[in-house]
Amino acid sequence: MALRMVVSERQRRFGAELRSLREQARVTLGDAATATGMKRPFLSHIEAGRTAITTERLHTLCGIYGHKGGPYVEALVAMSETNGKGWWSAYKGRAPQSVMDLAEMESTAVSLHLHESLVVPGLLQTPGYTRAILNTAKPVRSTIDDATAFRMDRQQILTAANAPTVHAVIYEAALHMHQGEPDTMRTQLLRLIELAKLPNVTIQIYPFRAGAYPAFSGPFLHATPAVPRLGTVVLEHPIKPIHLGEGEHLTQYDSLFEQLTRHALPPIDPSMPPESHVGKDSLGLIQHVLYTL
Repeated sequence: MALRMVVSERQRRFGAELRSLREQARVTLGDAATATGMKRPFLSHIEAGRTAITTERLHTLCGIYGHKGGPYVEALVAMSETNGKGWWSAYKGRAPQSVMDLAEMESTAVSLHLHESLVVPGLLQTPGYTRAILNTAKPVRSTIDDATAFRMDRQQILTAANAPTVHAVIYEAALHMHQGEPDTMRTQLLRLIELAKLPNVTIQIYPFRAGAYPAFSGPFLHATPAVPRLGTVVLEHPIKPIHLGEGEHLTQYDSLFEQLTRHALPPIDPSMPPESHVGKDSLGLIQHVLYTL
């Protein structure tokens, strides 16, 4: 098989998972290749995500590594066999590979944990808010148009038949950082309240008054598929996103997100009558900021 010119995050993660399984089983690359009738360099390319593996050989490798079936192996087979195509494919050549990877990742997730410190998460943004953010970078108009359209298309996952649960914790600073005109911010804040009505969406605000802020690592997204050990944490970076998939990293970010939710204000709940807001909550804080716009 020819080597891939572009390796997607799914392909890279699949190969890394196979390498991790082999190392945990203490099987050398040469021994694994010999047992499956492959040459050592070919298996090395598979583990780097640069080429594919047949399903038969994948099952053989998993057996050698101590996994002979079950949901985990089935998930690996699905990662290997999928063509990676979806609505995002229409943006090929117009959108960076990193956001294409993100859309594919979200499409297979059963839960998404989002944290943002200075802006509203992309999955919850309005078109005007997105454009205001992109305009600060002064890209060409076609780039702004494509990037905005792509981000809005990502949001279809919120109401899809197989929609994941989405839990976002947003630092209060994001509510005060004006992106565009006051009307742009007002529309965006109202959009948060509207999205909170969805049964699968939970939005909390982490207030200034909560004191020590636990997420000094910055914004992140933790996408968890049906088999949690195959989840991925995506860290924002000015050059390109950083993807973490090792078990210890997933556990650390699970713990970090739990801290955030514990110290954040109670979630936005538009269904609650005004008299029920006896204490401070996320909805009350957003309404206060709306009043100041």
